[in-house]
Amino acid sequence: MDYSRLSMSLGEAIFTQRSIRRFRPDPVPLTDIRLMLEAAVRAPNGSNQQIARFLVVNDRATIREFGTLYHEAWWAKRRDEGFQQREDLPPHFHASAGLADTMTEAPCIVFALALDNGPANCVIPAVQNLMLAARAIGIGSVPTTLHPSVMARFHAMFGIPDDVSFHFCVPLGYPQGNFGPNSRKPTSATTYLGRWDAPVPWE
Repeated sequence: MDYSRLSMSLGEAIFTQRSIRRFRPDPVPLTDIRLMLEAAVRAPNGSNQQIARFLVVNDRATIREFGTLYHEAWWAKRRDEGFQQREDLPPHFHASAGLADTMTEAPCIVFALALDNGPANCVIPAVQNLMLAARAIGIGSVPTTLHPSVMARFHAMFGIPDDVSFHFCVPLGYPQGNFGPNSRKPTSATTYLGRWDAPVPWE
């Protein structure tokens, strides 16, 4: 495994990583997928039990089928929040609505799962490692979820056992558009020192 392809500095990868929801149609090579997964499994995990599992899907027909399910799940979440149609959505949902419409065309999707119905904290660090490795080799990604209303069909679609929990769906592909810089609130607005609402000594 050629780890030298991950030579981008950690700082550059972190500070230019952003949610990529629009992808070019080019396939993601299996060698690149393996490199991202090798990075993923190096992440910390509770008691080194290594219960995270990853399901890679790059078959076009299967992705189209899943994309239809994802679209249904995305709208189920929005209806839970009181939004019934596209015109109801506030602007911050527009980009993710676009992904819901085009998930059928994603070049590759990685599902992050856990044995024994393990919790999300056993896969979250691995997913971030995967996405940072993706950034380092020029592949875009975004972590997304599903909705309980589709979960049984999702498990059946991929033959996933009932005692394996779903946590994230990560579409991958070469981006339409550019990576960062991203826009974030200053840490002085999101961080406290010593107790709640106590300011940090920087602006």
